[in-house]
Amino acid sequence: MALDIAGQIARLPSFSRQQLFNLWQELYGRAAPSGMRRELMVPFLAYRIQEKAYGGLAPSTRAELRRVSRSLEGKSVSARPLVRTQLKSGTSLLRRWKGEPHEVSVTDSGYEYRGAGYSSLSEIACKITGTRWSGPAFFGLNKTAPTKRALDG
Repeated sequence: MALDIAGQIARLPSFSRQQLFNLWQELYGRAAPSGMRRELMVPFLAYRIQEKAYGGLAPSTRAELRRVSRSLEGKSVSARPLVRTQLKSGTSLLRRWKGEPHEVSVTDSGYEYRGAGYSSLSEIACKITGTRWSGPAFFGLNKTAPTKRALDG
């Protein structure tokens, strides 16, 4: 398609049903659902055109959408939205475990704990506790709302 993205999208409503089905096959690599109304096909195709041109959703966004979808299906998943904090280099994380304070520094390449570099918080949480932990959960980063509370193991 030689037209610019906006032009391609603007033309979609004028396409016949068969043209929309053909474009669906081209963009998705499979046939469109047979009962799909053209009014629904147009926004799906518009999104797919943009997705192919500019890229899709971030993996973290896709994971959150899957989690929400499972919660709506009634599976045992928390329906509360999970807030993942984006940590900037230079941030310090503090956690008290069994009375002992632990400090982790966020670096450009990962994390630093007691002079050693780590690629994940889970590695550090395991080193501190001796068991497998979710690092973000251990350091209190998986919150449904920002709260200030003392974390003590």
